[in-house]
Amino acid sequence: MSSNPLYAVVPAAGIGKRMASEIPKQYLTIDELPIIHYSLTTLLNHSDIERVVVALHPQDQWFSTLDVAKHPKIRVVVGGGERADSVLNGLRLLPDNGRVLVHDAARPCLCVQDLDKLISAQQGDVGAILASEVRDTMKRGNAEQTIEHTVERAQLFHALTPQLFDLALLRDTLQLAIEQSQVITDEASAMEWAQHPVKLVVGRSDNIKVTRPEDLQLARLFLAQQGRLTGEFI
Repeated sequence: MSSNPLYAVVPAAGIGKRMASEIPKQYLTIDELPIIHYSLTTLLNHSDIERVVVALHPQDQWFSTLDVAKHPKIRVVVGGGERADSVLNGLRLLPDNGRVLVHDAARPCLCVQDLDKLISAQQGDVGAILASEVRDTMKRGNAEQTIEHTVERAQLFHALTPQLFDLALLRDTLQLAIEQSQVITDEASAMEWAQHPVKLVVGRSDNIKVTRPEDLQLARLFLAQQGRLTGEFI
């Protein structure tokens, strides 16, 4: 085992209300394989990642039936009510030392080149996240759905995953943020709150998160372009 091992946590306890589906969105299929299969494959195939912890809803009845669930790197843990709770439960299953990637279960199009860039960028206590530059004009709206003002898009980024941090530092920061009732939307937001530096690593814009029904066809297109619709688990 490496002196600075690399792990991954995949929070998969959500139900994906915006998909209007009878099953959680991570189990919707693209070419007969569930989204979470693709999301996990890039992590599991990476030689530097020693273990992948998947945080599941207490009543999850799908994951254990998947071929990917039998991979020797996979561990499972019960998730929590919020993303931060699920990630923290996953971190508690891992050793104290090392680094950890956190990746969305419904983000199937991560490519290995971006993963390698992220791993190279993170150093010590300085975290790193994949991000894509905002290209469109951004508007700030209000409760009446009218425009309040245009947001300057220079140096504005979409936060993607994976997000990579020192494992013990992320665990302790999430624990403190939850205890103090902070709003945590992703792991980087917890680190920002605690004033820990986080690098932005520009990644591919096709690393989309499937949140709406139309995203399924877009994800399929991107996976096909990446040559990943083989129908086989590697």
